[in-house]
Amino acid sequence: MAAFFTLTAAIQAADKRPNILFIFTDDHASHSISAYGSKINKTPNLDRIANEGMLFENCFCTNSICGPSRAVIQTGKYSHLNGFRTNGDKFDGTQQTFPKLLKKSGYETAVIGKWHLGEHMPPQGYNYSEVLIGQGPYYNPLMLRDEKGDGNPKRTKYTGYTTEIITDLALEWLKNSRDDEKPFMLMYQHKAPHREWAPGPGYLHMFDDVEIPEPPNLFDDYSTRGRAAHEQDMSIAKTMTPRDLKLTPPPYLNEEQLEVWNAAYEPKNEAFRKANLKGDDLVRWKYQRYIKDYLRCIASVDDNIGRMLDYLDEAGLTENTVVIYSSDQGFYLGDHGWFDKRFMYEESYRQPLLVRWPGVTKPNSKDNHLVSNIDFAETFLDIAGLDVPNDMQGHSLVPLLKGESPDDWRKSHYYHYYEFLNNRRTAHMVRRHYGVRTDRYKLIHFYNIDEWELYDLEADPLEMTNIYAEPQYKSLVKELKAEIKRLQAELEVPDDTGSVEPNPPSLKLKQNPRRQRQKPKQTPKKNNSQ
Repeated sequence: MAAFFTLTAAIQAADKRPNILFIFTDDHASHSISAYGSKINKTPNLDRIANEGMLFENCFCTNSICGPSRAVIQTGKYSHLNGFRTNGDKFDGTQQTFPKLLKKSGYETAVIGKWHLGEHMPPQGYNYSEVLIGQGPYYNPLMLRDEKGDGNPKRTKYTGYTTEIITDLALEWLKNSRDDEKPFMLMYQHKAPHREWAPGPGYLHMFDDVEIPEPPNLFDDYSTRGRAAHEQDMSIAKTMTPRDLKLTPPPYLNEEQLEVWNAAYEPKNEAFRKANLKGDDLVRWKYQRYIKDYLRCIASVDDNIGRMLDYLDEAGLTENTVVIYSSDQGFYLGDHGWFDKRFMYEESYRQPLLVRWPGVTKPNSKDNHLVSNIDFAETFLDIAGLDVPNDMQGHSLVPLLKGESPDDWRKSHYYHYYEFLNNRRTAHMVRRHYGVRTDRYKLIHFYNIDEWELYDLEADPLEMTNIYAEPQYKSLVKELKAEIKRLQAELEVPDDTGSVEPNPPSLKLKQNPRRQRQKPKQTPKKNNSQ
């Protein structure tokens, strides 16, 4: 028995597989990152990852809402197969996940920060977890800490700003708690910049004297679109609450924090009340209040990511650590007059994805393939030298990170949003829909009201004009509808088109039998986009 443990220790000591640091935020729009060309923000530490690695220009989520996106990343499977379609679901932690496979192969695994897959069971597949309860507050969070990964978490209360606390805990684990004889996989996951965008104490006056540029479609009238765009409840004009707008302070601040908060916001709020704004002027004020708070939260995240990158340098970990940055989906920054996500329009469908892999990924490179959060689990396993299970639905990004361009990479991407139900009041009232995106076109079906939308992303990147009914696109519509059906069959998407407002039977899809999925054949060639 002693010989067995000696041999195991020797193998572990020789395990030089790359560490994996997955940095994740909530609702971070790509167009608020300066590496993606943001016109409203600077993010020097995120830019550092891009400059020292690869920026993916076309990364898209499968279901633009927080919990479902996280479940997709854990499993490498679409929402209908991993069982987590909406935020009200509970994640089945007993199923296969990439952290379990990494842990079994010898990786030290941890998740710290936002989890948002339910508190019915602790995160599975981790040697260590410390996660927020539900959404978690921006200040003074209560967290569930499972130090041994044994399924017996303890509640731990912290005082301070949550973005900084999550970073402190992640650094503490890296420095003092992990087994440094093993490679690690750390999911370092922030709450920010999720609604209600509460800035940290050091950022409350940032942008006070700055006018943030408005998006060109802040006053979109949805003239070429149907009920879905008109009936949503996520507009800056109508939906934002006094707490969103900081006209009332958060309830979770302690006395000292509240004093600092009120000193920052009350003079601004008093000026707003005296101005008595109406109409478009009021919308413009709400946009400025919202976008400044959103960007303040991102500034704190960016600074704390800088702390993490600096620690990797100081500890000599940089050269053997793959750093991945992403967010669960994008977000509307006044685009179409909205905040939030859910729709398949570009601003919330698109995810940021930055990857630094020293010695493998060329610095300051860009990739324009269609990639997705459905590919993340497969990529982590491939980085670790593990086979990707056949029942995962994505593809490893490792060939792309090496500068290759596989001939058989996907030419289209499938999206499916499920949350709207039975005409009942639902968060933000976004209709269920599915769709397909190619490199140029996007076809969306709001299937329970049988409305279709088609966009030419080259001619109309802001998606202002629905061209579905125009005669010249009839053959293209036919092709894209066929592609949707092909993808639904390949991905084993069950028919739920009758679950809210019944459609004609002719529109219903047939059930598809399960099949074994194979990894795509990878025929590498040089990627000219880099």
